[in-house]
Amino acid sequence: MKIVMIGVGSIGRTILKSLVDEGHTITVIDEDQERVGRLTEQYDVFGVMGNGACMAIQREAHMEEADLALALTGSDELNVFACLVARKLGVENTIARVRNPEYRQQIVDMKDELGISMIVNPERDTASEMYYLINLPPVANMDRFAKGRALLVEIVMEKGCALIGQTLAELGRKLKTKVLICAVQRGEEVFIPSGNFMIKKGDRIHFTAEAATLRDFLSEINLVTMQLKNIMIVGGNKTSYYLASELSKKKYNIKLIANDEAIAEELADLLPRVNVIHGNGAQHSLLLEEGLEAMDAFVALTETDEENMVISMFANKMKVKKTITQIRHDDLFGMLGELGIRNTVSPKDIVADRIISYIRALANKRGSNVLTLYRVVDNRVEALEFLAKKNTKIYDIPLKELNIKENCLIACIIRKNDVLIPNGNTCIRVGDNVVVVTTHKNFDDLTDIIAQ
Repeated sequence: MKIVMIGVGSIGRTILKSLVDEGHTITVIDEDQERVGRLTEQYDVFGVMGNGACMAIQREAHMEEADLALALTGSDELNVFACLVARKLGVENTIARVRNPEYRQQIVDMKDELGISMIVNPERDTASEMYYLINLPPVANMDRFAKGRALLVEIVMEKGCALIGQTLAELGRKLKTKVLICAVQRGEEVFIPSGNFMIKKGDRIHFTAEAATLRDFLSEINLVTMQLKNIMIVGGNKTSYYLASELSKKKYNIKLIANDEAIAEELADLLPRVNVIHGNGAQHSLLLEEGLEAMDAFVALTETDEENMVISMFANKMKVKKTITQIRHDDLFGMLGELGIRNTVSPKDIVADRIISYIRALANKRGSNVLTLYRVVDNRVEALEFLAKKNTKIYDIPLKELNIKENCLIACIIRKNDVLIPNGNTCIRVGDNVVVVTTHKNFDDLTDIIAQ
């Protein structure tokens, strides 16, 4: 596909790398000449320096030939206008980054008139991810397939979990709820496990499950404790607003600490059900004074990764049941496990996953069979959802008889409205959605899983 990207900040660079790896033809537009030069040297892309909402600049980037326009600058207004211009030049598919809560609903309502196919909001999408993590306390991360009917879930093996000390074969016989453990991170090692693999304390396991049975499984393995009730959020920003707004609709007691007095007053007006405090949430004395030790969940949402890490470590020390930490920079992820920081969210990765999934769906219409793609375990494992849409020699044959590549696993099959957790006797049929978990890169078709 031919894709034009307008604005290449941290989110744009994350998306750009993935799209280049997948063989798309990319043109980048940015007003920062040094950034454009750096990207064209680092990647096989064409670069244009200038205002991406200007028709002359878009023409220079050959926008009229593009299959998709991505507007990801820091300005909502520029992104919306850039999409309008791209549609005027004949581009059918456009994605705009829109962050301002005041604009969101009206832009959603006017999406068609504005010529926008998809809206992404890093702050709102990050808040949604945190909302799910709070509602399912043991879960460290969760990705969705088949419009949410099937899940890929990450949990940490903590003391008391019934999986510890068991092989996967033993668990298959004992567990009432059907799941498939498809990837395990143990320290720096990553495994696509076989039946004799034994789960140990501290492992981070990734498993597929039907959405409707996830809570039953967590309960069965002794990981569902009492529901979280008291929640503290540190950071006065758009993500904090979106998260507190959603949580306040439920029966949570929420305390939000904002460092800026004007922002604290504004949030207090916007969030009447939330206890908004003006103060420095990085000060341990203030956290204790505001009842950190009595909290069930703590969310670190300041603008500084290092500050989020430090206050999260303090919350863990105070025995808060669930701590969620926002991390923006990739180079910090390697040390998080050693520091006891388990539940993290990355705004740019969340938005990148949404956009790449959308592009994959577009590519599907043009020949690729990938519907959804997620990267897990520090981007070392891919989870792909394929559509089995054409007859091949691998269909209607038991999985145990297929010569599937090493480090490649059929993790889930969605057949009409049923979610199947496969075993060796399960067969793939035409029309199935098939989730594959693998350490291999750039699979484009379901047949890529077969060893030659």
